[in-house]
Amino acid sequence: MPVKHLLLIAILALTAACSSKEVVDENLSETELYQQAQQDLDNGSYTSAVTKLKALESRYPFGRYAEQSQLELIYANYKNAEPEAARSAAERFIRLHPQHPNVDYAYYLKGLASFDQDRGIVARFLPLDMTKRDPGAARDSYNEFAQLTSRYPNSRYAPDAKQRMIYLRNLLAAYEIHVAHYYLTRHAYVAAANRGRYVVENFQETPSVGDGLAVMVEAYQRLTLDDLAATSLETLKLNYPDHPSLENGEFVPREEAADERSWLAKATLGLIESDAPPPPSQTQASQDVIRQYEEAADQIPSELKSATEKEEPQAPKRSWLSYMTFGLFD
Repeated sequence: MPVKHLLLIAILALTAACSSKEVVDENLSETELYQQAQQDLDNGSYTSAVTKLKALESRYPFGRYAEQSQLELIYANYKNAEPEAARSAAERFIRLHPQHPNVDYAYYLKGLASFDQDRGIVARFLPLDMTKRDPGAARDSYNEFAQLTSRYPNSRYAPDAKQRMIYLRNLLAAYEIHVAHYYLTRHAYVAAANRGRYVVENFQETPSVGDGLAVMVEAYQRLTLDDLAATSLETLKLNYPDHPSLENGEFVPREEAADERSWLAKATLGLIESDAPPPPSQTQASQDVIRQYEEAADQIPSELKSATEKEEPQAPKRSWLSYMTFGLFD
């Protein structure tokens, strides 16, 4: 990124921070105030337009331009790169005027504000991967566009909203794959498999479905769940034969297997080996289940146990003389 762009961003930020609030003439009539706000919108002076539209709404709450000023305030905040203010103004307009003929425009701007919330001024210059960022705003935008298309399917803004929903859906699916790959690197194979299955089940017809199947195959192989791994692999080969994880029809794991050796074996490069690690199927989760079962069995009252159950023989007690003579006088 050129240094002049960074300097320009810094200058704009300092100018915006140091600028004083505009004072609106109290003698302006409703029409004059509205016309000035329109001129500011046409000239791109969105900060000034926001100030005048707020003044118009507060001074003439029941005037002829009241509803229109509330609607245009949403647009002015959106263009002024204030997504939270735009969403708040849109929610207020929808709540106050649910039957307004242009309420679909409020829904559309609300979705746009969330859509661009992660695309600040820095993101316009820096090559950021949007699929790796927090998907909160993208998820909100998708839900808001979904409300618009479901409530107003014939709206003039519905076609654009549907196209943006397709993009957002692909974005959300790609984010889930990034999280799944992170779990693979941390050897959290159960969490990775769940993320991959979530993508396959909830993001059909997105490019990330093949990646979700590949994650499931790798995670199930690491967990030695051979049947699930084989089923997922067959599905991957059938639907995505050209997936990057397949080479000549064979699956190639993305991550290396976890090193199950002890810290002493790792530190000495294997010169001092500890006991062999348990089989992969004996995970910590399975050991916890077994321990819980044993604890539950111990808590069963004796009267509920089977009468035919035999007690294990106990070792006979030895005298102190036997201990002292190592058993010579037993």
